[in-house]
Amino acid sequence: MKQFTVPTRDEVAPTNQAIFDNLQKALGFVPNLYATIGYSENGLARYLAYQNAKTTLSNREKEAVNLIVSQINGCIYCQSAHTVIGKMNGFTDEQVLDFRLGKSDNPKLDALVKLAASITKKQGKADAAAVDAFFAQGYNNENLIDVILQVADKIAMNYVHNLTEVPVDFPLAPSLELAAVSLN
Repeated sequence: MKQFTVPTRDEVAPTNQAIFDNLQKALGFVPNLYATIGYSENGLARYLAYQNAKTTLSNREKEAVNLIVSQINGCIYCQSAHTVIGKMNGFTDEQVLDFRLGKSDNPKLDALVKLAASITKKQGKADAAAVDAFFAQGYNNENLIDVILQVADKIAMNYVHNLTEVPVDFPLAPSLELAAVSLN
């Protein structure tokens, strides 16, 4: 299979060079996965606009979804990135691992994570019980659409990494087995 390398700033279109510069200023680096999307002249701007669009989900809810979807899809890059981002949003190591395991001790987040897991595993045909539990926690139709869009966002990134296998430039997320042992 073709080996993918992470393109440098000089190897991408001028529009992407400007985005690389903005990412460098905002984050202190250009994440390898974003840089890889930079192979597409229009893909990076399009993806970032989608990712940063307004949603009814809080940053914490988005991270819970990102973690379970990335776990189900076996994307170590996104598991690692969203472990860091989840902690930046106030989650503990244990909460991050629980999301990756498809659960939460918070009933609302538990319903959200279970629905996101069901949507991902069943390619959009979520279990009725997961949908019902989601609505029982006070979520509405608008929230449901935003969850589906968040799942789609993360699936796209998971697939980009799972195919390209570019190096992970975040601290590696622990395997669930090793993490469970260290928490006990």
